[in-house]
Amino acid sequence: MTASILFVDDEPHLLEGITRSLHNHFDIRTATSGAEGLQVLKGYGPFAVVVSDMRMPQMNGAQFLGKVRELAPDTVRIILSGQADLQQTIAAVNEGNIFRFLSKPCDTKSLLAALGMAVHQYALINAEKVLLEHTLIGAVNVLIDILGFVLPSAYSRARRLQRYVVALAGALQMGNNWQWPLAASLSQIGFISLPRDTAAQFEAGQELPDEERRLLESHPQMAAKMLDSIPRLETVAAIVASQNSPLTEAQVFGEPKQLDAKSAGCLLLHAAVAFDRQVTSGGTALAAVAALRKAKVRLPPAILDALRDLPIATCERVLRSIRLRDLAPGMQLDEPLMSRRGACLAPAGHEVTVAMLARLRGIDSTIEVQEPFRVRVSY
Repeated sequence: MTASILFVDDEPHLLEGITRSLHNHFDIRTATSGAEGLQVLKGYGPFAVVVSDMRMPQMNGAQFLGKVRELAPDTVRIILSGQADLQQTIAAVNEGNIFRFLSKPCDTKSLLAALGMAVHQYALINAEKVLLEHTLIGAVNVLIDILGFVLPSAYSRARRLQRYVVALAGALQMGNNWQWPLAASLSQIGFISLPRDTAAQFEAGQELPDEERRLLESHPQMAAKMLDSIPRLETVAAIVASQNSPLTEAQVFGEPKQLDAKSAGCLLLHAAVAFDRQVTSGGTALAAVAALRKAKVRLPPAILDALRDLPIATCERVLRSIRLRDLAPGMQLDEPLMSRRGACLAPAGHEVTVAMLARLRGIDSTIEVQEPFRVRVSY
């Protein structure tokens, strides 16, 4: 597929010349101002590369490419600069926002070489994303599914924490960092290492002896040890390990969206865990936040305000009797799912996932599922 490249310059004749020179090599689009360039980016993107003139009215090249970085962080950015703009251009490159700059006038051969390297850089960025999304996260989903089979209640809690973390990050305009929801999803896998009786007593709300309580409190560290051995999950492991740790002064009194990825993730997960402890007792989001304020939990006011407006899963579940073909993700098993020969395929309380559904339907081709069976469905 031909790479798409956007050129932005306030000289129409220059854009016409670039289009004539490069249209056989790339899919070229042009704009004569920063504002128009942003409209083209939104309407016709994604672009592998955006090339901008430095000196333009109202919005210069550095400002325009800064906005491109916010809207399309994977797009490679290049400045095409006149000699008079050299110092300003060098400053923009040194700030890390620009892939490289080219001096005007730039001959076609040099421009083609620079664009070729930029397109290659874009391909590398996207190859890494594909590896992350389809390999790493796919492998991690297996861990999450295992948690669902072994401890359905811990799995459901992890799902709630993930929703809270995503909603909090959105409400506070903190950006979209893949590590935060992943850390929330994996935050409860340490429960797998606990004795079954200890986990069961905790889920039932029973008082634990001191030794078992200390063992329970170590579940974040146990989860982190499991994750430490997986490449690229070092930050995720650190976030998971700190979910019950006291927040730092910077996390409590600083601006959440100004924190680095690790500190911000720790703050979001810590807040989600504290919030979930309150709402699982049956209270509303408003009551949960009031309890957190009363308990003097050290959370930033912005976090508490966002939690107050957070949608929580308070809807009732309807009991239904269904067959395997009607089973869908999000349903919760009200009884163990059994084979006709008496083997337990999934425990009661398990929330159905896409992966679990695929496995069950695969199993049903060789081992018949006992039907009908009861599930609970949200409405």
